Amino acid sequence: MRRSAVTKILSALLVLGLAMPAAAAVNIPAPTRAVVRCNVSMNSANARVGQVWDGTLVKDVVVNGQTLFPAGTSVRGKVTNAKSSGRLHASGVLSVRLTKIGGTRISSSARTYRGKSHTKSNVTKIGGGTAAGALIGGLAGGGKGALIGAGVGAGAGTGVAAATGKQEAHIPAETVMSFTVYTANSSYAKLKKH
Repeated sequence: MRRSAVTKILSALLVLGLAMPAAAAVNIPAPTRAVVRCNVSMNSANARVGQVWDGTLVKDVVVNGQTLFPAGTSVRGKVTNAKSSGRLHASGVLSVRLTKIGGTRISSSARTYRGKSHTKSNVTKIGGGTAAGALIGGLAGGGKGALIGAGVGAGAGTGVAAATGKQEAHIPAETVMSFTVYTANSSYAKLKKH
């Protein structure tokens, strides 16, 4: 009795082991679209290149009328570029790629997110500080006071812009992203290598 149960278990494991390579041999030609929902929140200040993120397919991945991966299949991706924002220039940048659908390794296009531009905010803060300083200086000391006040106001505006200026790229949890995907065994991948 015991030998029969062991034989059945070993047979089942053998069948599963033989089926796994067949499942991994999925051919996804480019350009195949995969729409995913990210399960985690990421931002350019904290994310690191190589960091892994998880999600799920929002729509079926269909090739030639055949559903290769149904909606709800788990996906995995990685951060490929993460640059934190400067205070007065260079808003944050965050790029991600898809690396797996289900258990199948894939290649994908990158999705790049950028923080808001610093320009409008900085011009408002520095320009406002300059105008306010010139007005106060002009009222207190005439033309020379206005000139001094403008310089002081510009400095204060620059300080405010520097203190409040970080503009990080952010991908909130539940964000839906679209990628162009393909597998290494697709004809597109073979052409790309040559």
